[in-house]
Amino acid sequence: MHNTLHLLESSEFPQIHRRQLEILQVNIGLRCNLACLHCHTNSNPYRKEAMDDETIHLVLTYLQKSQIKILDITGGAPELHPEFRNLVQRARSYGVHVIDRCNLTVLEEPGQETLGEYFANYEVEIIASLPCYTKDNVDSQRGNGVFDASIRVLQKLNSLGYGQDNTGLTLNLVYNPQGPTLPPAQDKLEQEYKKQLSEHFGIVFNRLLVLCNMPIKRFGSTLISKGQFNNYIKLLKDSYRRENLEYVMCRTLISVDWQGYVYDCDFNQMLNLNMHNNNKGKLHLKDLLTQDIEGTPIRVCDHCYGCAAGQGSSCGGALSL
Repeated sequence: MHNTLHLLESSEFPQIHRRQLEILQVNIGLRCNLACLHCHTNSNPYRKEAMDDETIHLVLTYLQKSQIKILDITGGAPELHPEFRNLVQRARSYGVHVIDRCNLTVLEEPGQETLGEYFANYEVEIIASLPCYTKDNVDSQRGNGVFDASIRVLQKLNSLGYGQDNTGLTLNLVYNPQGPTLPPAQDKLEQEYKKQLSEHFGIVFNRLLVLCNMPIKRFGSTLISKGQFNNYIKLLKDSYRRENLEYVMCRTLISVDWQGYVYDCDFNQMLNLNMHNNNKGKLHLKDLLTQDIEGTPIRVCDHCYGCAAGQGSSCGGALSL
């Protein structure tokens, strides 16, 4: 499985280069209270990998020394890291906008009872995974009871001002397809999400971000076990749109793993496809304290077609709207 996915690097995907860095995306640990079928990080409650204090300090140092104004924190369930709140507070004190990639249910974990209030106090933008607005579809992907817990948490976040007009508290939801298909049009699906969640649960949110499933890690393994891997890669390639290359996230974002190593995106991170340090080995965040990577080539593979297929896909949702 591991070697099969590494063959993707013999890709014909077009070469692209970096622009000015805008977003620092940090994976602070792989432990999660869920184990979702579409998870591209293979996160689960038993993972032990977690960013140490020295690397968290390095992240904060880099934020201070760079011009980056957005810190995008992910995992696992990043909130389970013992230094998560300290990282958020320090970043906000530097004037950095903080995004938390949240699975919603983590707010009901023991010790996280005040997490919603904490988010609101520091004006953290929440990007929350909710792969459908129906119970059966969500629970089939994420586990029994996840949909009901997600609804309860969304209602709590609404009560704190998230998703409401004129509060400055942004709540975006994330949709992933159930299987090896391209996601539907983002704008139309967002309208349906808002209609269904409002009518049935009184829930409001700002935007729906529609993401393409990447053929790596747990989702890639599932495709291989079902004999669907090659057909899915073909679908992504056949749906490629060159205009999406102007907006793919890797041009303005870097992804940092729990050890501080740097990648062009979170998906490359999961495949251990590191950025190179001028042929001196793997690039580490400490190297970027003295290096400028603007204009450097991006490491591309076949899974990159997932970002450029159809309407496009990025951490910020569809590219072609």
